[in-house]
Amino acid sequence: MRRLGTQARGLGAALFAAVGLLASGARAEEPRAQCTATLSGRRVVVRPEAQALLTAELERLLRLGLAGRLEVELTLLRRRKLWFDEQVDSARLTQVLSFSQGAYLLDGRPLSSGAAALELERTAWTLEQPPEPGESFVVQLSVRLQVVTASSLGKVASWLTQGPSAEDERSPVTRNLLLTVAEDLTRRASGRCEVSPVQ
Repeated sequence: MRRLGTQARGLGAALFAAVGLLASGARAEEPRAQCTATLSGRRVVVRPEAQALLTAELERLLRLGLAGRLEVELTLLRRRKLWFDEQVDSARLTQVLSFSQGAYLLDGRPLSSGAAALELERTAWTLEQPPEPGESFVVQLSVRLQVVTASSLGKVASWLTQGPSAEDERSPVTRNLLLTVAEDLTRRASGRCEVSPVQ
């Protein structure tokens, strides 16, 4: 019974901190994702970018030493008239966003534009066959940033209550609640761009 009370207090502390983050994030600018894509011969090169992905509170967490997990999903589609577009290829990337020595870093690479516009890793595909005349392609882009995870929220709760931090000592209800709060703190953006032939 005593352990349950400690868990409840820890969870309450983590939720209190998370609610503060959510309240601040509600006023933040909506995140956006965009890309530019080019086709040269059979090679498609995509340069994705995400804007306004960080809220002021998430920036503060990064500056305090937390790292953000940035997941990027790209899908190359061949346009088809009067039918659904056909998936040609896809790529999924995971990058780490951090702050160190006064600069934002993406996988250890300094970002010249800061956190306002994140220039993500370039992706390239090679088509199996040269495109037919008049054939066109489009790239779908999805970006997901998570700075606060369920695990880190649980560690904060344990630290605040000086209780056990082992994952297996949390009840299923506590784990599910932490996962829900962490998911609410995740920022997402999506977009698409036409593939332009290189002249």
